[in-house]
Amino acid sequence: MADGGAVPGFGPAFLGVSRSLSGRAWRQRPAEAGLIRSHMQTLGLDEPLARALAARGVRADQGADFLRPTLKALFPDPSSFMDMDAAAEAILDALQAKASIHVFADYDVDGASSAALLVRWFRAVGAELPIYVPDRMTEGYGPSARAFDTLKASGAELVITVDCGAAANEAVAHAAAIGLKVVVIDHHMMREHPPVCAAVVNPNRPGCDSGQGNLAAAGVVFVLLAALNREARRRGMFGEIKEPDIRQWLDLAAMGAICDVTGLTGFNRALTSLGLRRMSDWSNPGLRALLAAAGAEPGPAKSNHAGFILGPRINAGGRIGKSDLGARLLSTDDPDEAAALAEELDALNVARREVERQVTEQATRTVEATGAHADGSAVVVIEGDDWHPGVVGIVAGRLRERWRKPVVVIGVDAVNGVGKGSGRSQPGMNLGKAVQAAWEAGVLMAGGGHAMAAGLTVKAGDIGRLRDFLNDRMAGEQAAADALDHVEIDALIEPGAASRALFDQFEQLAPFGPANPEPLFALDHVNVREPVAMTGGHVRCRLVGADGASVKAIAWRCADLPSGKALLAGQGGLSVVGRLKADDWNGRRGVQFEIEDVADPRMV
Repeated sequence: MADGGAVPGFGPAFLGVSRSLSGRAWRQRPAEAGLIRSHMQTLGLDEPLARALAARGVRADQGADFLRPTLKALFPDPSSFMDMDAAAEAILDALQAKASIHVFADYDVDGASSAALLVRWFRAVGAELPIYVPDRMTEGYGPSARAFDTLKASGAELVITVDCGAAANEAVAHAAAIGLKVVVIDHHMMREHPPVCAAVVNPNRPGCDSGQGNLAAAGVVFVLLAALNREARRRGMFGEIKEPDIRQWLDLAAMGAICDVTGLTGFNRALTSLGLRRMSDWSNPGLRALLAAAGAEPGPAKSNHAGFILGPRINAGGRIGKSDLGARLLSTDDPDEAAALAEELDALNVARREVERQVTEQATRTVEATGAHADGSAVVVIEGDDWHPGVVGIVAGRLRERWRKPVVVIGVDAVNGVGKGSGRSQPGMNLGKAVQAAWEAGVLMAGGGHAMAAGLTVKAGDIGRLRDFLNDRMAGEQAAADALDHVEIDALIEPGAASRALFDQFEQLAPFGPANPEPLFALDHVNVREPVAMTGGHVRCRLVGADGASVKAIAWRCADLPSGKALLAGQGGLSVVGRLKADDWNGRRGVQFEIEDVADPRMV
């Protein structure tokens, strides 16, 4: 629908689109005129780029640091993190006492990157740091009494948990009871009362004044390395051994930041930007081997290398394979070991994609057959026997994109009658809080998360009860979420202007992620030519303007949706929103338009 109306609460609809073929309104990303002028004058930017910078909340005094971030300007004082000094002291006390220190890591990319950062720092000072990663299927997420018993039996005296542990009060209490010292390094939301242990470092800990709550765990660990260096200098430890230059491991900090989908502003933006620059030399044997296993060419690293090529393969180990493969890959210096681990992870990723495809198809058919996606309910809760717990989160994310509402996908173990589920939410709907409430109400065996994602364990017989609870709990958030579910556009361009020069200009805003979204461009009244349906439900076509100029385009996973059907019909007069992507092949440096949304002005 393109009726020239206003987006509720946001002013005029952009190009008059108050309801696109995906049901969303369009608006121009808001920016203050004075700030746009300031960025143009101070930084020498053209108006569209200055507008985009202003629209991302970058103040006049922040522009230079945003476009050219440095650690010198943005690195926080490690002591501003609650317990950071205590953590550094406890770790170095144990190191100097030659105590047995182990790192306990989560099984995702952020956990693997965090563990690898610590392993590499310990190795640089002449010590080895064994890695323990819980098995997703048999141990679940985070520290447990069983895991601490295993570590204690192996001789561990100090355990550093990374990307987990901040909410594991009972497990950490058990560790203390068996004489195991624990340091927690995490970034997840946590209870008001932290675990009782040697130190709990978490920028999202109540009372922490670091202002770095957007860091991934790998970013927090990177700051810990600076704290360790500082404390080791104070103790005079860098006499016979050289002080490690932590900048050599910025690539690992960037992996965690990008793959954990953190807000790329401030110090976290500097970590990510400089980390990608460091990654570009592909000096980490594991990353280099994984890139080769994926069939990708080395070159300047971009966010998509971490998010779409390397990250999914590292995650595949924790999802459907051996949970410690990713951490071992990122911490090894042996090229042969790296190559073997990379090949194993690449094969697991192929298997993961097939499992994900099957579960996605089954879940989609089941929900659409019941109409649960379109019945006005606040949340879709869907279960299936023996759906792999390692892919239910990915599937929930896919279905959330499709239906524009929170989705919880549960895989039920038919033998023990217990379901393991994961959910993804819409902006404005706090799924983690609702899941936590369900656990507190006795609906769940376990559950928690944050606003946009949650995990849970539930008895099969209680899934219907869970569905009712979540829908009742979140029904009041639907109206606000609907108002937030719009497409924010940076600039209106013609197909002929969708050039490599424009792409390169806006690349100054990279790396992109939450709090710094990738620029979206609108094309108005274009004709669709040469549409082709591709395997996977993708649609490839060419978008042609009134002057005959055109740009290659692709739309992902939409062939059976209204937007995909309009493209495949070769309609004219459509308005299209999307991103510019590099299209480099055989020496050619071009662009492709990646379609995000489609509107038909004739539909009223």
